[in-house]
Amino acid sequence: MNEPASTKVKRSREEILEELDAAFQKQHALAGQLLNNIKTHRETIERVLAWFRKEEPDLVYRFYHQSFKVFIMTSLIGSADELFKSLSPDSRELDPWYIQITSTALSRKFEDSETNENWFEVTTPVLLAFWNSKYILERMLAAADELTEPPTILPSGWAAVLCLYGLR
Repeated sequence: MNEPASTKVKRSREEILEELDAAFQKQHALAGQLLNNIKTHRETIERVLAWFRKEEPDLVYRFYHQSFKVFIMTSLIGSADELFKSLSPDSRELDPWYIQITSTALSRKFEDSETNENWFEVTTPVLLAFWNSKYILERMLAAADELTEPPTILPSGWAAVLCLYGLR
């Protein structure tokens, strides 16, 4: 007796496990490529992070002082963003939330009285993007120092880096 065409074909447990394992292996290979990219470009990551750390005390002060110099952060954010894209395994898109955070920050400009009247609303997205970028840079360096291959049990910092590339 023939089954109706609308009946879905059942996959065996083994087929499902094979499919899941193949997906895991592909993702794990991309994580390995990402880790290799991070290790290869470690000096660049260090240099960008050093720039963030050097400027952070003054630029955060500029936020509280309501100085237009807080917008210097956008240069740092843009540099980190370009670096993250260049490290992407298989040209993967970055995390949509990260893109939203950084694109909002990078769109902010100092516009005299309008910015000053809405200081908190205009500038806090810049701070948020700055600190998110700095966090990812720090986690990348930690991964470069601590990992020889991508782990299957993920430390939180490495998991955050994987999230940036949609690999978690």
